[in-house]
Amino acid sequence: MKESTDELVKKYDEIISETREIMIRKNHDYGDSWREMRVPSITDQILVKVRRVQQLEELAQKGEKSKVAEGRISEYRDIINYCVFAVIKLRELGVEE
Repeated sequence: MKESTDELVKKYDEIISETREIMIRKNHDYGDSWREMRVPSITDQILVKVRRVQQLEELAQKGEKSKVAEGRISEYRDIINYCVFAVIKLRELGVEE
């Protein structure tokens, strides 16, 4: 059964909230290093994360597990956060749509 828009928005908000909390914890641990990065460097980080997701998908298809504790969801959350960082940087640069 297809979920309603309200249900989808609720799930979206939950995931964004969880992802935001992870960003806050990581920034506490690692600092705001992304602020020193140029947009192309942030793009590179997104691509690294995408490739990692692809590797994890390939392992899952083979029935194998990653030797690293962090899985696909963690990588997707990192992608979300890097995308937000890129938008922040672009806005600071005055880039329009």
